[in-house]
Amino acid sequence: MTGANSFSVSGYGPERAGWTRVFARDSLARRLDWPILLCAVALSLIGSLLVYSATRNRTEINQGDPYYFLLRHLLNTGIGIALMIGTVWLGHRTLRTAVPILYGISVFLILLVLTPLGATVNGAHAWIVFGGGFSLQPSEFTKITIILGMAMLLAARVDAGDKPYPDHRTVLQALGLAAVPVAIVLLMPDLGSVMVMVIIVLGVLLASGASNRWIFGLMGVGALGALAVWQLHILDEYQINRFAAFANPDLDPAGVGYNTNQARIAIGSGGLTGAGLFHGSQTTGQFVPEQQTDFVFTVAGEELGFVGAGAILLLLGVVLWRACRIARETTELYGTIVAAGIIAWFAFQAFENVGMTLGIMPVAGLPLPFVSYGGSSMFAVWIAVGLLQSIRVQRPLSA
Repeated sequence: MTGANSFSVSGYGPERAGWTRVFARDSLARRLDWPILLCAVALSLIGSLLVYSATRNRTEINQGDPYYFLLRHLLNTGIGIALMIGTVWLGHRTLRTAVPILYGISVFLILLVLTPLGATVNGAHAWIVFGGGFSLQPSEFTKITIILGMAMLLAARVDAGDKPYPDHRTVLQALGLAAVPVAIVLLMPDLGSVMVMVIIVLGVLLASGASNRWIFGLMGVGALGALAVWQLHILDEYQINRFAAFANPDLDPAGVGYNTNQARIAIGSGGLTGAGLFHGSQTTGQFVPEQQTDFVFTVAGEELGFVGAGAILLLLGVVLWRACRIARETTELYGTIVAAGIIAWFAFQAFENVGMTLGIMPVAGLPLPFVSYGGSSMFAVWIAVGLLQSIRVQRPLSA
């Protein structure tokens, strides 16, 4: 079928992906990774309930409408799914050719944050506010362009058959590509996003087959860089206080340690099955700050208990497991690297978000993928799901 109503999967042609063959073995529907898709949808829907519970009584932020954040979270999810569909339709190979343009746009946007157009939200100067309730956090999308850009450089000669693995010059070019946006985001400073980007770079290098000397060298440079950031006082005072509270949980429990202490009280009070959805005393009493975004996991811990919170972690685990399968089954290094970068991103961000609510990681202002409220974060993670689906869809049929 080759008319206007056909749907072409990039790289396979309309004759193999038309709507008339939707149930065929090589159809788009059969080749999608449904566990990832269903788990991501489930996480987003669970997140909508948790966001609603955390904000329905917050009249100072919900503009007097208890459904304000719920409806916006569902809208963000719908837009994110549409972006995923668009990403699958374009294909990761098509996006590979557009990397220079995407990279330039992402660098331009994060530079705008450093201009008067940038705004501070919840202590982080990482946003562009356009008015009308619409804002953008460009660093969320920069994670995607770093993955795509590094994958393009590291896989170019390997996929062409010229090299068995990236040479030192190629690795240097890839690190230089990542260093520019990382340095700009550090100047904001948005330490949480920088941490995720560094983990992404490590994951990408590991998947590319680059020499282990680069991995250990990068870890050493990172340690020296962290020391330099501390000594040069690049971090804001509130960020320094977060690390101080992490190092000493009993430090100023009514001040810098308040968020972490209240988060642990909320999770600990949930027990095995929780107090019941919408019945958490910590949540209803609004004791935990930013509970719809960074600390949304505390709502699950308190109201759904260990069982509900564990179910969220299980769903995230399935997403990561299936992403690992996609990375392993693809026959092109470019696809493997892209999938590995997404795995590193999702795994670290989820670990950091949950860890900071439990007090085992410093507070870094990172959302829980698919669950936390926030348009930029939601759009970015669904685009990442689209990339994973595209890699799976375009793999050989025998894989």
